[in-house]
Amino acid sequence: MSRRIKRTNQEPRSRDERKDSRPFKARSAKQAAPRPGGKPSKPPRFAGERAERRPPKIAQNKAAQERPASEKPVEALLPTKVQTVTVTADENNMRVDRFLEARFPGLSFSHIQRVVRKGELRVDGKRVDSKDRLEQGQSVRIPPLKLDTPKVVGELSEAAQKTLKALKEMTIYEDDDVLVLNKPAGLAVQGGSGMTRHIDQMLEVMRDAKGQKPRLVHRIDRETSGCLLIAKTRFAASHLTGAFRSRSARKVYWALVPGLPKPKQGRISTFLAKEESEDDTIMRIAQHGDEGASHAVTYYAVVETAGNKLTWVSLKPVTGRTHQLRAHMAHIGHPIVGDPKYFNIENWQLPGGLQNRLHLLARRIVIPHPRGGVIDATAPLPPHMQQSWNLLGLDASRFDPIENAPEE
Repeated sequence: MSRRIKRTNQEPRSRDERKDSRPFKARSAKQAAPRPGGKPSKPPRFAGERAERRPPKIAQNKAAQERPASEKPVEALLPTKVQTVTVTADENNMRVDRFLEARFPGLSFSHIQRVVRKGELRVDGKRVDSKDRLEQGQSVRIPPLKLDTPKVVGELSEAAQKTLKALKEMTIYEDDDVLVLNKPAGLAVQGGSGMTRHIDQMLEVMRDAKGQKPRLVHRIDRETSGCLLIAKTRFAASHLTGAFRSRSARKVYWALVPGLPKPKQGRISTFLAKEESEDDTIMRIAQHGDEGASHAVTYYAVVETAGNKLTWVSLKPVTGRTHQLRAHMAHIGHPIVGDPKYFNIENWQLPGGLQNRLHLLARRIVIPHPRGGVIDATAPLPPHMQQSWNLLGLDASRFDPIENAPEE
């Protein structure tokens, strides 16, 4: 069953800066049971093994299905002359290249790098690097942009065929506009220093007859597994990027943490800022007004515990900051098991049999489909987390109380 996502444009309230965590009231599994003599209630979204096996849901209205897949409106969004735009609150702390990707879906990575490198794009009148971060209120000069000439699609090489097969094996859901992958842990979404294989590079083998390559519309960390949403057309990229920007997308993550978070359901509200050193880059808890600080909100809920040693938590990020869930759980004293950046509990021993890998799964994504209806995709536990669940006796079919966390 699909349902629409409640949208909001509310700004963070000032009390968020003073209060990191507060509980929300969640319905228990008992409360979800049917009343004596009444109609049986619908099963919870993650009830039973069906939650692991079910395909993503999508409901499309007939008018939307019959609408031609014209992409002219999206092309019209590309500026044909110099224009100046202002960085919004949602775009605060966004990288320059990500800003262009979000504003103008369809631009190739090479074209974005070219206009930035040549200094055709200016921020407050100054040249910038593609990795520089933008701040709310800054003025961005954008030059005329154009789509690259489509490449001729030929017969795939043996290596390309293997890559295509790997992508198909990851696929949870696919239609003419959208692709949802179950990204394995350890595979990066985008390239970086010394990175030769990543999802963005693998998508090259899926260019269509017009030369269009599927586009990333959101990202998850390299060691995080689970749902990764990809747009197959410029039309879909524009709509899905807009849905993330307006917070119409809902994401649910599962994690394993040490100890028992108290309260069992809560809200974490902080500011996060990037802290870079010679060896590493992490997100630190910051104060409102700090340079580069962005507001971040996460809801969490305890699903099941394994004694007092470990707890399975479900997480719902309201905002989408870098390392948000990892930094937030460490902030409340329950860093995610296997996290090389944020797990800082001294003398803590990993229980025998559990792998020392990041126990974080992008479990589910719910987002409006570009042509109507809702995409609702769920990813299973990755092998190392499934092993931990088995060893700890955790039941993946339990009711997930994060379902009752507020939508912001």
